[in-house]
Amino acid sequence: MKPPLETETDVNPKSQKRKNHRSPAAKNSLRRVAVEAQRSRDGKDVKKTDSKESQPSTKTVTAYCAAEQYDIAQVADIVKGVGYHLDPYETGLYPQVVHVEVPNQSPSRRLEGLGPSTGDVFIFPSGTVVAWDVPESITSYLVNRILLPAAQQPHLDQLEEEDLEYREDPTHSSSAIKGDTIVLGTRAQPLSDQAQNSSSLASSNLDEIRNTDTTLTKIAFSSGLARSTKLAVLETLLATYLTSTLSIPRVLSRGGRLPFTRSFILQKTGQLLLLRAQLNLYSELTDSLPDLFWDSKHELGLEGYYDMVGRALDTNVRIKVLNEKMDYAQEIASVLRQQLSEKHGVRLEWIIILLITVEVGFAVRQEVKEWRARQKLDV
Repeated sequence: MKPPLETETDVNPKSQKRKNHRSPAAKNSLRRVAVEAQRSRDGKDVKKTDSKESQPSTKTVTAYCAAEQYDIAQVADIVKGVGYHLDPYETGLYPQVVHVEVPNQSPSRRLEGLGPSTGDVFIFPSGTVVAWDVPESITSYLVNRILLPAAQQPHLDQLEEEDLEYREDPTHSSSAIKGDTIVLGTRAQPLSDQAQNSSSLASSNLDEIRNTDTTLTKIAFSSGLARSTKLAVLETLLATYLTSTLSIPRVLSRGGRLPFTRSFILQKTGQLLLLRAQLNLYSELTDSLPDLFWDSKHELGLEGYYDMVGRALDTNVRIKVLNEKMDYAQEIASVLRQQLSEKHGVRLEWIIILLITVEVGFAVRQEVKEWRARQKLDV
């Protein structure tokens, strides 16, 4: 069975246009943040290097956030159903992540005279997909069509998409981030003396070990990228929330009354509570280390790669800033709730006044009747 993602003619044209709906400022936020964060640390070192030195060609790693969550079991069934092998290098990290290899037969490779290759796609339960060296048309079709049945609360109309460049370095076994480029070390880890002297260790086994280690490294970087992209979704949602409440401080500064209904105030309060829960309770954004790293090879230093992405993209700083903005939004929500409470209190006061007025009216009516009765008796 030929996997449908190999051909680019099957791609839905609408899915290719979704990227245009995103704001230009958010398009390359990871790239921009990485450059600015690394420039102060690596700028001087970069100037010392020979600019004319030949560098390996760079490839693209793209992260998508299309849903609040993915049903990983359903994702596994979907990718196997379209003909892909689940966890081809047996990393053992399923169900923390789903890994498949996707054939890369893009026109650009054919024009450059390059043969077919494979790219890696990693699907995380957090609703994010990270693709390494996979054409955009294929990843868009995968996110917008193939994985849609497994998406819980999808937001394809607000699809968040970020990308970075990476290049492979076969001379090093360790990886790093330099500027806005991931340098992926693809050399196998040094073997122990016993493994080196073992005659049973064939060359194919060495290649398999190297591919597995490289895949685990990609998963570590992908986890950090997925975390940042998920955070970008919350940043966009909070920016939209703050825009919808922008008029409140202005109205209050002029001493005016807030013309908001009870349903509007409750809606804004619920939206803010949901955003704060998504950031601090319902995701791994604030966790120091995702669960998948507890089941991986510790000698590869995958935790360091994950932290490296977080530092390069200022993820912890952005989480802190996001919480501070939520504190400000909480103050606005408190003003709205206070107004709702005041309106409710005023309404109760008027009801009480009305009841007292009615009671007084009945009492006056009764007194008038008694007075008239006494007047008839006196006559």
